[in-house]
Amino acid sequence: MRISTSTYFEAGLTGMLNQQSAMLKTQQQLSSGLAVQTPSDNPVAAVQALDTQQEMSMNTQYTTNRGTAEDQLSQLDTNLSNVTTLLQSANSIAVAANNASLSNADRASYATQLSSQLQQLLGLANATNDNGQYLFSGYRGNTQPFTQTSTGASYAGDDGQRLVQVSPSIQIPVSVSGADVFERVRNGNGTFTTSAGATNGGSGIITPGTVINPALVTGDTYQIDFTVAGAATTYNVVDTTTGTTVQTAQPYTSGNQISFDGMQMQINGAPANGDQFTVAPSTNQSIFTTFTNLINALNSPASTPTATTSIQNQVTAGIQNLGQALNNVLAVNAAVGARQNECTSLDTVGSGLDTQYQSRLSNLTSVNYATAASQLNEQQLSLEAAQKSFAQVDGLSLFNYING
Repeated sequence: MRISTSTYFEAGLTGMLNQQSAMLKTQQQLSSGLAVQTPSDNPVAAVQALDTQQEMSMNTQYTTNRGTAEDQLSQLDTNLSNVTTLLQSANSIAVAANNASLSNADRASYATQLSSQLQQLLGLANATNDNGQYLFSGYRGNTQPFTQTSTGASYAGDDGQRLVQVSPSIQIPVSVSGADVFERVRNGNGTFTTSAGATNGGSGIITPGTVINPALVTGDTYQIDFTVAGAATTYNVVDTTTGTTVQTAQPYTSGNQISFDGMQMQINGAPANGDQFTVAPSTNQSIFTTFTNLINALNSPASTPTATTSIQNQVTAGIQNLGQALNNVLAVNAAVGARQNECTSLDTVGSGLDTQYQSRLSNLTSVNYATAASQLNEQQLSLEAAQKSFAQVDGLSLFNYING
């Protein structure tokens, strides 16, 4: 076979260039630490590495989202804790104000304290997060949720909850509807309420009462009517929803339990003839309404024992409603705390995933330094051998042989 000089030179040059290219590639692998420089180096590993990098990027974004969610939930938690502290303080004030020996000025002083706390409560209810979004306005983050009214406050938010995607399958609510926190509070004991008639003339004060048999509770409205004849005081219990009399001419003793249809309460003091007390199903009552009712009751002047008793009945109901409000806020705060714990747990999972992704990516693309270094030495020897053989063969010539 005849090989031309040009073919010989091209083949030799191509071989040495290929060796140099292989050495350069190995050097790049060693300097970058990556075995896969281009997809053509290992198409399967390149595709898998790209998928892994995308999963890492998503995991990083979820980590960022969780940080945002945790910040907003922390602000919610702090705000709700402040509301809790305020309600506890208001309850202490109401208990202190529920004293028949207080003067009108004393009660007015307590009313002033409660008025100040009502303003603080409105401030907390209209609080914003670091982004200027109202915490308790639902989806309407730019709308102030509460405005004070003569009977409490009006709500301009909605029932929505702003959500943050914290994992591929989980969204965490980072806001709370103000209606759930401040508006939807069951009054009384949560099942029924008790109240004294506005025209009562005696000194009877009714307690909030308790449920002793839930199966017997009807949800009807009742009226306890008192009759005083000489030294005897009796009462009738009438179901005003059905118009039926439940109990008739029951002897009354101050402080004794009055029980009917699964409910029980006490009336302390001496009701007058014709006095009435009402037992009705609980309804939702705004915390702001509870404050307003307490303030109005304490600001009402009392010049007679009857007026003082009326105020005490109103304050007793207000104390019960403050307790219900406190329980509701604590329940909402507990739910926020559960969301914070969920974010913390997801952070742990996310950190573990990131470690797995890093390890997988390293296995797919990282260079084996020992193998690559050995390969570089081998390539270098091969290049040197190719260069030497090319030089030796290049020196061979027929003319050199003849002349020699």
